Amino acid sequence: MELLEVKNLGKKYKDFRLEDISFTLPKGYIMGYVGQNGSGKTTTLNLITHVYKAAEGEVRVDGLRYEDDPVRYLENIGYIGEGFQFPSDFTLKEIRIVMRSFYPDFDIPRFNELAGRFGLPEKKRVSAFSQGMSVKLMFAAVFARQTKLLILDEATNGLDPVARQEVLGLLQEYIADGEHSILFSTHILRDLEQIADYIYFIDDGRTVMYDAKDELLENYLLVKGELALLDDTLREQLIGIEEHAYGFEAVAPSDRADMLPRGVVCEKPDIDQIVIHFIKNKNRA
Repeated sequence: MELLEVKNLGKKYKDFRLEDISFTLPKGYIMGYVGQNGSGKTTTLNLITHVYKAAEGEVRVDGLRYEDDPVRYLENIGYIGEGFQFPSDFTLKEIRIVMRSFYPDFDIPRFNELAGRFGLPEKKRVSAFSQGMSVKLMFAAVFARQTKLLILDEATNGLDPVARQEVLGLLQEYIADGEHSILFSTHILRDLEQIADYIYFIDDGRTVMYDAKDELLENYLLVKGELALLDDTLREQLIGIEEHAYGFEAVAPSDRADMLPRGVVCEKPDIDQIVIHFIKNKNRA
């Protein structure tokens, strides 16, 4: 069953238009939402969380629209962004009180467990927290709620590699029962390599690609070779050509592998390489 349904979502600003964003996210899965700064990722997330009202389209979370029951709709969603969400003079004690007053199902033992696991100091004001500690605090607060959909907007920024691995493990725990899902917007694409099931790539407010991660990785090849091989025929088959002193690199659809000339090297790409070469292709165009 689909936990998140986004259909023909659109929003217009003075110099930007988000247009016809559509995807579904089943229960028990993680979707990576990727693109350059200014591509429309945060706008999409703000429309889903109803920070902004969409000009076009519809969003359903577990079958429910915001218009049907705003309180229940928002209670189903947990959100963590780049900015810090608690007053700077709070300690963990005040955070427990405030979270419990806003969310009656806030699980204080679970929050205490995570705060201990993350090494969060009990009596320090959050203004004294490092960026990494602040991010861990937001994860602890959200994971102690009874949400169904977790929305992350660059939420792992500021975490050291060890803490990031711990958080990625918690994300996988969150979806393990098959009843929860995660929409994860991030520039750290190697995180998505580890945990994402689907990739949605947006650029300039429009969809570039949307597929299961494993299918996406199978559908493209990383192509390298000497510059002498880069004639007009080969250029037409390649996406996002990057030329350098020792040759070239690009991606190409894997179903065209037989059409590539002898002498090129084909490798399996990662998500980062696919996205970068598609962006290069668009910028060159």
